[in-house]
Amino acid sequence: MDAVYSVDGVPIRLTDERWEHIVSNKPYMSAYYETVLDAIERPTWILRGYAGALVAVLSLGKRQYLHVVYRELDQQDGFIVTAFISQKVNRSAIIWPKKR
Repeated sequence: MDAVYSVDGVPIRLTDERWEHIVSNKPYMSAYYETVLDAIERPTWILRGYAGALVAVLSLGKRQYLHVVYRELDQQDGFIVTAFISQKVNRSAIIWPKKR
């Protein structure tokens, strides 16, 4: 299990069970373990997710975006739910960085 800090300073865990869930459903993700952790620490954007979840988005280049869905339970704990790569970003859901 590894943990990194979100942009809000909350430690976010990536458990072995969650990583197995991610790669069993999306085998292409097996090469992105470190990138998933990087997305939490240094995202391009944070999106508002469903039911209180957050989505860290990291641009991987031209029209490829890594989405990492995670939850912050409190200021001391959080965890990654899932991760996937998409060609689109829901820009209307961006909550970080704040729009000026």
